[in-house]
Amino acid sequence: MAERKPTESWLTDMDGVLIHEGVPIPGADAFVKRLRESGKPFLVLTNNSIYTARDLHARLQRMGLDVPVENIWTSALATAKFLDDQRPGGTAYVIGEAGLTTALHDIGYVLTDHEPDYVVLGETRTYSFEAMTKAVRLIKGGARFIATNPDETGPSTEGPLPATGAVAALITKATGKQPYFAGKPNPLMMRTGLNAIGAHSETSAMIGDRMDTDVLAGLEAGMETFLVLTGVTTPAEIEQYPFRPSKIVNSIADLVDRV
Repeated sequence: MAERKPTESWLTDMDGVLIHEGVPIPGADAFVKRLRESGKPFLVLTNNSIYTARDLHARLQRMGLDVPVENIWTSALATAKFLDDQRPGGTAYVIGEAGLTTALHDIGYVLTDHEPDYVVLGETRTYSFEAMTKAVRLIKGGARFIATNPDETGPSTEGPLPATGAVAALITKATGKQPYFAGKPNPLMMRTGLNAIGAHSETSAMIGDRMDTDVLAGLEAGMETFLVLTGVTTPAEIEQYPFRPSKIVNSIADLVDRV
């Protein structure tokens, strides 16, 4: 196996790697501090499209993790970048929260339910039957179907919640149209993120807690991949996948000295 070049930039997932249910994972503060002191380009990624980067910066700061706004990359931002490249100045009917609507406003998109170019589905805690019905009718009427991420469930203190992927499946069943998912494991999210910080996949590493999104996306983008065991994927599940991370570690604390 060819020797990889030294790691010059880092991408890391947020939930399950740096935090878990609103609490920092031991070692996360030291890792972020080391990254900032190193001067190396880095991004904290999340498939959750509910919050803006500014919101996430404030939430992380309250937990003692000082991540600048420009070092946060969400599936909402990746979706907006994709739409801006595909159809600048377009229109969209959006099901989602401020993280997604703000990202689309920022690229000059008009949000409308009148013959939109796209139906864009994101994360929300209040999916409504009325909004899903409207999305189905607009897609059947010719709107293109985009979704921020394929995660079928999201975490909460009470247990799993239906997420974007599950609602997308409902809309697909009703329309016969599959969405284009902009977030992980689509390597598009990684590549646009790398471009945003001027990094190259050959000298970048991705840290995640999920084999099916984080590791797969990093692998397909040509990056070194680290799986931490503080989130979704358990040691017993790793062998079920036809691919492997570059390295498996217990937690983010084990990677502080690698920066």
